[in-house]
Amino acid sequence: MKKSIFSILLLVGGFVLKGQNYSERMSASFMHTHADSITVKVGKPAGWDYEQGLVLKALEKMYQRTGDAKYFNYIKKNIDSFVDEQGNIRTYHFNEFNSDNITTGRMLLYLYQELGDVRYKKAADKLRAQIAAQPRDKDGGFWHKQRYPNQMWLDGLYMLEPFYAEYSTITGEDNWADIIMQFELMYKGSIDTKTGLLIHAYDQARVQPWADKKTGHSPNFWGRSMGWYEMALVDVLDYMPANHPSRAILIKQLQDLSAALLKMQDPASGLWYQVPNFPGRKGNYLEASASNMFIYAFAKGSRKGYLPASYLVAAQKAYAGAVKNFITTDAAGYIHLEKTVSVGGLGGTPYRDGSYEYYLSEPLRQDDLKGVGPFILASLEIEVAKELNVGKGKKVVLDYFFNHETKNGQRFHYTWEDRKDSGFHLWGIQFEQLGASLDTLGVSPTRENLKNASVYIIVDPDSPKETAKPNYMNAKAADEIEAWVKAGGNLILLANDTTNCEITQFNILARRFGIEFVAPNLNFVQGRNWEQGTVLIEPGNIVFDPIKKVYIKEITTLKLSGPAKSIASLQGYPVMAVSQVGKGKVFALGDPWLYNEYTNNRRTPLEYENFLAAKKLAAFMLK
Repeated sequence: MKKSIFSILLLVGGFVLKGQNYSERMSASFMHTHADSITVKVGKPAGWDYEQGLVLKALEKMYQRTGDAKYFNYIKKNIDSFVDEQGNIRTYHFNEFNSDNITTGRMLLYLYQELGDVRYKKAADKLRAQIAAQPRDKDGGFWHKQRYPNQMWLDGLYMLEPFYAEYSTITGEDNWADIIMQFELMYKGSIDTKTGLLIHAYDQARVQPWADKKTGHSPNFWGRSMGWYEMALVDVLDYMPANHPSRAILIKQLQDLSAALLKMQDPASGLWYQVPNFPGRKGNYLEASASNMFIYAFAKGSRKGYLPASYLVAAQKAYAGAVKNFITTDAAGYIHLEKTVSVGGLGGTPYRDGSYEYYLSEPLRQDDLKGVGPFILASLEIEVAKELNVGKGKKVVLDYFFNHETKNGQRFHYTWEDRKDSGFHLWGIQFEQLGASLDTLGVSPTRENLKNASVYIIVDPDSPKETAKPNYMNAKAADEIEAWVKAGGNLILLANDTTNCEITQFNILARRFGIEFVAPNLNFVQGRNWEQGTVLIEPGNIVFDPIKKVYIKEITTLKLSGPAKSIASLQGYPVMAVSQVGKGKVFALGDPWLYNEYTNNRRTPLEYENFLAAKKLAAFMLK
């Protein structure tokens, strides 16, 4: 018998292809090993722990990349095992003032934004209260832990600051001066001016036996500690306002530290040593967690524009080395991460002196979460990098003028920012993973304010039912948009059923491209009778091939003429169309369709490929 072109490995709960991405394979292995709870310390029950938060953050990114709700469900199940209805966190101890305990709070913020469940916000508030009361040294720097007085560790910046930054963004608190100060104090207190590397920790009081009496420095550099710091920088920048005057401080730190680390990259393997500045020294070894963290930070920093493109090349070389040197496969087909050092610390009992010999004395562990989480994050960045040229240098603009609904005083319905069912957050991430940037337009469109846009999306224009003072489409706006399309712009028109969308005025624009939104409305769905929302995609579809089936309910049908061509139909009526006009193109559908509720796969069966359809449409419009 001939072998299939795909060699299939049978795993518990499904099949995994050898050709699958390493991000998916490592996630599958992790979720198999930690099926019910995340056990960090061998022989001890699961507890609220930073390693837990690190891997769950990686699985959040897996969910955003794949649209597979198994990742979301795993995250929620894990966090729900710790958080009660009052927001109390099982095994968390406020009075330890341990910065490590803040890390998993990022998942509280994630679930709160996704679901709106206030118990996650209550739990996050408890961690925010810890930050408010966290002991500080006389310069204002956070102690790493209550039991480590006056000590700032590089690790602590990852443990605390990304949560602090995201919490600030969600609540509107302005904590940026404090956040920036923590990075400035840490960098100034640990920088080695000869190498540009950062010492693992420093004692502001200069009293610890391991601390240099003049500088407070610990004796050596440690790879993973700088990995934590690099990840903290690229993650905090996700939340910092793009126009904040201090943003350049963090970018400069990332650039300078990355340049110093690049000099320490092993030329043969592309990896980094446990003690990075002593490559080849007796006992030193290539270490997995630090290498994975640097890959992630280099690749993400390059993708975001903080670092030159050469850092992606360095990350790709390192990633190939990581797969070769750190990944093994067991008899069942699960992959494992080798050569992660279990721990690295200073002081304590037994005493850790920070010497070269100390850093080499800690044992290595297979599948240590401090290596697994960064490996998944690094894998995702390397995988995303392969697609960035699709939308590189292009901007996708979402209309906030014709649709400007509000709820409780906040923008509502079909926004990039909204992570609940009603938003386009997931679709926005897909555009970004294709290399495009996102923007919004809150005023009437013109050729001038659209001139830098490659894609312009108008969704569900308001009627008086939705907005007290709707902004209606008119001939002048239609003239401007038509001219922009003819010059090469790509327009997406997503209406809604005729009872929930202003159609008459919207057609002033649509008719310019041979498209008209008309009755009847089709695909009315009762309850969870998903089959009533089925739209079959014919083979060879110019936008969605090889997708076979998607879910769309209550669709306004289309009347087409001129350049408009149907690409999907129901009961003989066209429901999707593409129109080539001048140098640009238009896609039209009578439903908002690709908002989170119908792409996040938490309800709709996986047989409906809406998530992939969203990506296919994004790529089609960007090309």
